[in-house]
Formats: sequence, C-alpha cells, structure tokens
Amino acid sequence: MKNEDRLVENEAERELAHGELRRTLTLPLVVLYGLGVTIGAGIYVLIGATAARAGMYAPVSFIMASVIMAFSACSFAELTGRLPVSAGEAAYVRSGFKSDLLAVFVGLLVVSAGSISASAICIGSAGYIRYFLDLPETFIVVAVILLMGAIASWGILESVTFAAILTLTEIAALLIIAFSGIIAKPEIIARVPEVFPMTFDINHWSAITSAGLLAFFAFVGFEDLVNVAEEVKEPEKTLPKAIFLTLIISTLIYFLVVTVSVLIVPLDILGASKAPLNDVYTHATGGSPAWISAVAILATLNGVIVQMIMGSRVIYGLSRQKNLPQIFSRVNPVTRTPLMATGLIVFVILVLATSFPLEGLAEMTSRVTLTVFALVNMALFKIKMDNVPAPPGTFVVGKWVPFAGFLISAVFLLSDYF
Repeated sequence: MKNEDRLVENEAERELAHGELRRTLTLPLVVLYGLGVTIGAGIYVLIGATAARAGMYAPVSFIMASVIMAFSACSFAELTGRLPVSAGEAAYVRSGFKSDLLAVFVGLLVVSAGSISASAICIGSAGYIRYFLDLPETFIVVAVILLMGAIASWGILESVTFAAILTLTEIAALLIIAFSGIIAKPEIIARVPEVFPMTFDINHWSAITSAGLLAFFAFVGFEDLVNVAEEVKEPEKTLPKAIFLTLIISTLIYFLVVTVSVLIVPLDILGASKAPLNDVYTHATGGSPAWISAVAILATLNGVIVQMIMGSRVIYGLSRQKNLPQIFSRVNPVTRTPLMATGLIVFVILVLATSFPLEGLAEMTSRVTLTVFALVNMALFKIKMDNVPAPPGTFVVGKWVPFAGFLISAVFLLSDYF
C-alpha cells in the first residue's frame, strides 16, 4: 500500500514538474462554462436591435445565426478531437498552415478578443452595480477585475463551478422572464406561428438576414471551450458534445425569450428600448424590473471570469508550445492553476478597461473573433486536403464544412467594414 501511495505521489510530482493542469471538468460543468461564455450581455441588449431590423421575425434571425454558427462549431468539434490542447486555436492553425508565426498570431488574437471582451463587460457591469452602490466607475471596474482574477486563480474546478452557478442564475432569470410573459398572456402561444414568414417576400427575408448578422454575435463564445481542453476529462469525447449542447441550448433559450418579447411588447417600443428585457417583464407582469438589473450584474461577472480563465489557458498553452516565455506555463502546486498567465490577463484587462470606451471595445471584439474563425476553418480545410487522418473516435465532418465556415466568417468580417 505504501508503494502504491508513493507511485501516486511521484506521478503528481511529475505532472507538476511538467506544468500539467488537472483534469477535473466533466460534461455538465463544461456545458455550463460554454453557456456562461455564450449567453451574456448579448441577449440582454440584442433583442431590441434585432426587433428594430426584423420586426416580428426577429426570432427567425436568431435561428439563422445559429445555423450559420453551426459550421464553425462543427470545425471546432473535429479539431478538439485532433488536438485536445490549451491554446487550441493556435495549435489548429499551426497544424493546418505549418506556421509557428501564424499560430502565435492566432493565439494572441484569441487572448486579445477575450481580454477586450472582458474589459467591455467590466465597464458594463459598473453601470449595473452603480444602480445599487454610489461609487466611482473606475473604482468599481478595478474592484470587479481584481475579485474575478482572484477567483480565476483559486482553481479550475472552483472557478468554473462559481461560473456555473452564475450561469444557472442567469439562465433561470431569462426563463422566468419568458414564462412570466406566457403565464400573464397565454394567448401568445397560439400566435407563435406569426414569427415565421409565410411567404418568400424579399423584403421580409432581407430584414431577417440583416438582423441575423447582428444576432450572430450573441452566439460568439462557444469556441472558448477548446481552451480548457487540458482540464477536461476525456476531451476527445466531452468537448464535441459540449460545443453542440452549448449551441443548441443557447438557440432554444434565445428563440423562446425573443419570441415572447416580440409577441408581448409593441415592436416600436421594443425596437427603441435600451433595456428590452425590462420592458418585457414590465409589460407582462406590471412589476418592477429592478431584480433584472441584479441578475445582469451576475451575468457580467460571469462573463469576466470565464474570459479570464480562457485567456490564461491560451497564454499557458502558448508557453507550453514554446511560443511564449516558459514562466507562463508554470502551474502553482497549491491551486493547480497557471498563476503567472492569469496575472498577465488580469493586468491586460485592467489596462484596457481603464483606457478605452465600451463601444470601441465591443467593435474590436467582433472583428478579432471573426478573423480567428476564418483562420481556424481554413486550417481544418487544409488538414483535410492533406489527408491527415483523425485519431480513432474523433468527430469528423466533410471537407465542405470548414470551407463553408471560412466563407461565412469572411463575409461577416467584410460586412463589418462595408
């Protein structure tokens, strides 16, 4: 028995010596992590904007965005089986393009997108927090970043569990809002067919497509799942399932909430609203929407912590791949997390959040993410064209899927400029 204990201790020591992370995440936690990244400020803001473009057909725009996103989701699902490592996007591009320089570029793009997004979310959270606490915005932003950084450093199981609790709270609030509308006005159930266009009117579909381009950004986030690959049990099996479940669950929640919204709130009011879910709840129940602001705070805190986890794992992965200084691949023996990598991400977020406005940060996030999608899809296409075999049991898609994902990402990226 003593010999067995010694072997276990030696194995643990070897893992730490090589800077390995602990595999503790199961499918439920990974899905909740994915939902926490994907479902966030977007759904709280985008309902009004999509309704302004597509009117009653806004729910269809979210379905369209989901279908479009599915191409990239399939590419990521296959690549997680081929290369289940942290800094996944960088590893995928290196494998496809045989370029270390391009791989590092993509890895840093991913870190940039996460850091920029977290910075924007922190600024947004300050507005909600100031509803309850009359404190300077900068003070709140710095406090939020440092607190979330401490939780992210605590441990992957602890930090993801914390994020999962916030995610469940956030999803529960969205469902409460939707079902409050259904209970208050059950007649809207019979009106659900109204959200689907019954003709091929070019004006209707043009509006739906325009709103779909906007709704697309509400689904960005599932790709962050690949960056916790080294902390997931059986990543080759777990991550593809988690990616698809995240996309499916997000789509169902979005469709439900947006459908209730357009059927309950007059479209002119909904389209002009800066807080559309507040209007939905008020129209449905007549009650105060103050609690929604409280949930919005939890949602923003959740967004910050999951981006910190993602960014630190990409830095860790790039360091493990010899593309960044080795100090960032060191794993703390107590927390079993990459503290130096996490500290770097917290510092970058602090600088961004205190230096740039919210609108500029949001625009940068969208452009960087689309660039990463285009490169990752093309990387998988090149891997397939080179006939590189996938490991047994890997989820595999046809060659046309990543090519379509590349074209769609490129079109969205170009449409952002024109």
